Amino acid sequence: MVDAIVASAGGAVLGVILAIAVYVIACLPLWGIFNKARAPGWAAFVPFYNIYTLLKVVGRPGWWLVFYFIPIVNIIITIVVMYDLSQSFGHGVGFTVGLVVLSWIFMLILWVGSSAYRGPAASPQGGSAAY
Repeated sequence: MVDAIVASAGGAVLGVILAIAVYVIACLPLWGIFNKARAPGWAAFVPFYNIYTLLKVVGRPGWWLVFYFIPIVNIIITIVVMYDLSQSFGHGVGFTVGLVVLSWIFMLILWVGSSAYRGPAASPQGGSAAY
């Protein structure tokens, strides 16, 4: 009986460690993008704050975070934000499609590729965002 409990606890610990590792790996490209955009890189690893920071990087208001909690609307907002992210790094609609369909890979391309942050695409003045 005790062996089953210990084995079960060991499996749970392994599951938690694996989940943390996957989360960190999933957030790494966003960390690189934030660093390129002169935003706090650590924000990529904080749930919800990473979306808020992404909204600021692309020039959208922070209150847009509320849209991510509304079904169907969140899909449309995600596409708009990915388009703005693509524009902020000087890419077009094709890259936006890549960001929507294969987000992790295309964010990795933004991070390690030669793309340079040009400023928030959605801001009316096109200047740098305040964090």
